[in-house]
Amino acid sequence: MKKIIGIGNALTDMLVNLKSDDVLNQYGIARGSMSLVDSQLQSEVSKAVAGRPYSLSLGGSADNTIRAMAHLGSSVGFIGKVGRDTTGDFFEQALENLGIKPVIFRGENRSGKCVSLISPDGERTMLTHLGAALEMKAEEISADIFEGYDCLYVEGYLVQDHTLIESVARTAKRAGLKVAIDLASFNVVEENLDFLRQLVGNFVDIVFANEDEARVFSGEEEPINALQYISELCELTVVKIGMKGALIKQGEQVVHVGIMKAAERVDTTGAGDFYAAGFMYGLTEGLDLRQCGTIGAVTAGKVIEVVGTTLSDEAWEDIHKYINRVKTEKYLF
Repeated sequence: MKKIIGIGNALTDMLVNLKSDDVLNQYGIARGSMSLVDSQLQSEVSKAVAGRPYSLSLGGSADNTIRAMAHLGSSVGFIGKVGRDTTGDFFEQALENLGIKPVIFRGENRSGKCVSLISPDGERTMLTHLGAALEMKAEEISADIFEGYDCLYVEGYLVQDHTLIESVARTAKRAGLKVAIDLASFNVVEENLDFLRQLVGNFVDIVFANEDEARVFSGEEEPINALQYISELCELTVVKIGMKGALIKQGEQVVHVGIMKAAERVDTTGAGDFYAAGFMYGLTEGLDLRQCGTIGAVTAGKVIEVVGTTLSDEAWEDIHKYINRVKTEKYLF
């Protein structure tokens, strides 16, 4: 596996630091969830947090992963849909600037936006209005897009369109690609459980899930049992268990990998996306499961130290230093 192309919702992120969780309680928003909302609710919440510190950046789960992989040195592409607006132009140009091959379609609505509300402890709650991203259709994704790639990375948030995600996965498999998916959010899994189980069982080779997502997907309370359940449906399973690290299973091999204990938790936005980036990078380099999991933990550990998903050049230099040590087995969790 050398070249990876991602598909997901092309979004711009607005990251807001909350003083408390009052606004979540006010609007009945589940803490730590990702909710698809209309533009009116997103606008109301944005007004309610006006005056709080915020920042803007490129976003979208799969895009976060693909951009991080580009920084790691992987050969990657990204499929998404944006509006015919300056935000869409910015999104596509930013991909090109990172050496990512963009497959960007243009829709009629405005480019999508995600408001990420960051609680004082770093937990993030996302309110997403997909806009033009929601217009991406199965018939736009032709087999020739996958030519030259070895793996398709799918963000679970695409399940808002069952036809799209199943068609894309089927087309990629027919083209000879592996298919990887991140289960995205516990409420997304809960609302699309039967479909996701069928999708994973029929088309998916690699599954990334956190503890809550794995529990809902499998119906198993214990992470190790959830890992076993999911692994019976696919080739490789990663269940992230928070501060305890991650459980990884491929065939009969089960590995437990820890976390970067030195990491300072500022904002969890993108932690799962960056974990997947590090892990998938390891796979493209032919590394073993423990090495892949360690690189995933390093990239996730670095991104939670900043607000948003944009790391400094110095942070990426540190990550590459860690990776060099991982490759020589001098730094493993």
